[in-house]
Amino acid sequence: MKKAKNWLAQNEIAYQTRHIVDEHPTREEIIDLHKKSGLELKKLFNTSGAKYKELGLKNIIKTASADELYDILASDGLLVKRPIITDGEKVLFGFNEKDWERVFAKSGQ
Repeated sequence: MKKAKNWLAQNEIAYQTRHIVDEHPTREEIIDLHKKSGLELKKLFNTSGAKYKELGLKNIIKTASADELYDILASDGLLVKRPIITDGEKVLFGFNEKDWERVFAKSGQ
């Protein structure tokens, strides 16, 4: 998260934070973020997290329906890959400087 905040500051991009572990995204928010991200639904999961491993989600996400996966993601903010950055139209999950540069720095967001 620190790298993401530093990148935003260096690129003079205003942002608001939301601690999704305490205030996890709703099912509707997850669906909206997913659609705007263009990613496979399984890419929204924090696969390196203890909660993901504890629940055995590696095998579950292989066969679960999209509806089931949305419900799982909305159940606990620890299951969602972080940070999430959005300008309301575009969404990225996780911090990858090259992706953030490509999507947000050049667009003047």
